[in-house]
Amino acid sequence: MSETFSLFLSIIRLLRPQEWIKNTFVFAPLVFSGSFQRSEDFFTVLTASIFFCVASSAAYVMNDLKDLDLDSLHPEKRLSRPLASRTVSINQARFLLIGLYAILLIGLIIHSKYMGIVFIYLILNVAYSFKLKEWPIVDLFCIATGFILRVLTGAMAISVQLSTWTLITTLCLALYLAVIKRRQELINSGSVSRNVLKSYTKDLMDHYAQMAGTSAMVFYGFFAVTIRPALVHTIPLVMFGIFRYWYIVERVSSVESPTEVFFTDIPLIATVLTWFSLCLYVLWI
Repeated sequence: MSETFSLFLSIIRLLRPQEWIKNTFVFAPLVFSGSFQRSEDFFTVLTASIFFCVASSAAYVMNDLKDLDLDSLHPEKRLSRPLASRTVSINQARFLLIGLYAILLIGLIIHSKYMGIVFIYLILNVAYSFKLKEWPIVDLFCIATGFILRVLTGAMAISVQLSTWTLITTLCLALYLAVIKRRQELINSGSVSRNVLKSYTKDLMDHYAQMAGTSAMVFYGFFAVTIRPALVHTIPLVMFGIFRYWYIVERVSSVESPTEVFFTDIPLIATVLTWFSLCLYVLWI
């Protein structure tokens, strides 16, 4: 019984549910369009986000299968990753991956309106896992494109028009998070964890992070001023959140994952929740 429960926990870890927080980007069109006031739209986007969670977990499982040998050499991943630590077998991971793909195929039949974008995300991740992640700069934009596809899925699900500022802000914020994640990997493990890190330097990643972070703040400001003036008062919260995030990764060099940063810092959690609550409030009245 204990072995079965241990295997269950390992499979859950393989799915990386802590990373599902990234799929909250699917809700962005629902919030900023004001459609959150309609319960049917909320449940439609909720369903879309659940399918995106399945898709992202499938991408993680496939990537772990592909990178098994490399992860086995990584000082942390060989202990924390279920496949690298041998707590989940290769065959078990393959069966799990087939099951996830089956769920997504069912979703495509039922919700073809937006599931096409989810499958584009899957195809992008296959290309990323097998080749694109080895190309400098391209790997960063692949990650950022995944966030844009999340936002597009939310918009397609409830048939709302996205502003250009929303997409550009999402791109810049996603690039900021991706660059800092690569920066931390480079500092902590060098090129052991990823071959592409041989092409980067800490100074280069710092420059990229500064560009992406600054651009995210500027474009969010443009979005608030031109599209949703009621959100102007949320701009300082966005700036504080970006500043706080960088402060944490500078102070705690072992931190790599954006989700790890978020879940371990109370001021950052409070900032995001305050920003989200304020957005709902000003768009509701």
